[in-house]
Amino acid sequence: MGSVAAAFSFDLAARHRLRLRLAWTGMLLFLFSTLYYGLPYYLLDSEQRGGSPLNAAMRPSGSIGIRLGFLGLGIFLLLFLYPIRKRWPWLGRKGKTKHWLDFHVLLGVSAPIVITLHSSFKLRGLAGLAYWIMMAVALSGVVGRYLFSQIPRSMTTAELSFQDMEEQLTRFSAQMRSQSLLSEAEIAPLLRLPSREEVDALSLMGALWRILQLDLTRPFQVAVLRRRFLTAGGQLLTLGGLLPSPNAELEGAIAAVRAQSWLSTKMLFLSRLQELFRLWHVVHRPFSYSFVVLVIVHITVAMLFGYY
Repeated sequence: MGSVAAAFSFDLAARHRLRLRLAWTGMLLFLFSTLYYGLPYYLLDSEQRGGSPLNAAMRPSGSIGIRLGFLGLGIFLLLFLYPIRKRWPWLGRKGKTKHWLDFHVLLGVSAPIVITLHSSFKLRGLAGLAYWIMMAVALSGVVGRYLFSQIPRSMTTAELSFQDMEEQLTRFSAQMRSQSLLSEAEIAPLLRLPSREEVDALSLMGALWRILQLDLTRPFQVAVLRRRFLTAGGQLLTLGGLLPSPNAELEGAIAAVRAQSWLSTKMLFLSRLQELFRLWHVVHRPFSYSFVVLVIVHITVAMLFGYY
């Protein structure tokens, strides 16, 4: 029964990854093709654009430009499905939170690019103000996604407990001890962390920067471990140890060490991460709502007085 459930869970995850890859591919193809078509127009000065054969289509009120504007608005409005899902139980039962967040990130990245193409890179006045607020929303969304990924989840956000993480860490530690390839001295740099007192003394931004430093250095520390067992050719194929090697035993040992390093870091910074996540919500939502208000004003003004 357990194997059936695991296989079903894996199948759902695989289907989600396929859908996500297709969505990213479709969106990127659309954005690159639009940029390629309009690039000769976008490269012109404002004074020269009026004489371009692309002006009728690519200007913000043109046949393509106006459609890009409505597409960007539609994408941005779809972003609100993610927070609404938490308030509507029937929607909350559809899919996993992580899967929703993956598509939320896709839409959050796509909307600013589509709106940029709609504006034909003319960012001034009320539209310009709305645009930069939108960019602030997108940037804060990237930060929020990073924070979300840093909080370990064994089941769901509501079911997260420190005991769950301790049990996971015990399993990772047992896996690490069972391997014989890597010595304690070799893995020590990956498990070296600041003390609890040092973490508590950090400001919120200081804690975020320290977590980021640890996450950025971890792949290079793993590469150092991997290079100890690779030939010159193997190092070349793995980009100096940054990519996995064909050695299954080595990769299994490295996976256990990396998992313990990751989880130990998150457990150490858990309270600070939760504080940062709450602060992020305070910042992210007002930007989102203010952008919607400015967009409504922008559309109303454009409909009443025309758009350039």
